[in-house]
Amino acid sequence: MSTSSLTRARARLFPSSSLVAGGLVAGFAVAQGTGIRALGGAILVGTGLAAARLWVRRRGWAVAVGLGLLYLAAFVLSHVLTLGLGVPAWLSVALVTITAGGVTFGVADRA
Repeated sequence: MSTSSLTRARARLFPSSSLVAGGLVAGFAVAQGTGIRALGGAILVGTGLAAARLWVRRRGWAVAVGLGLLYLAAFVLSHVLTLGLGVPAWLSVALVTITAGGVTFGVADRA
C-alpha cells in the first residue's frame, strides 16, 4: 500500500462531523469560560479549516464551500437564537451543533 493510499484511508476514518461539533461546542465553552471571545473564535476557525480540508479531499470544493457556509450559519444562528429569541445559550449551541454535525455526517462522512 502506498503512502498516499494510507493517507486517504486515515482521512476517511476520521469523521469531519466531529470537528464541526467539537468546534462549535469547544469554541463557545472556551469563549464563555475565559471571557476571551477571540480565543473561542480561533478554536471555531481552526476546527472549521481542518474540517474543510477533509471536505475538499472527500467531496470536492463545491461540497466544502456548502458545508463551510453551513458551519458559519450554525454559528450565526446560535447567536440569533440566544440574543434575538432568548433561548438559553447552551441550548442554542446544542441545537445548532446537532443540526450542523448531522448534516455534515450525512453529506461528507457517510461511506
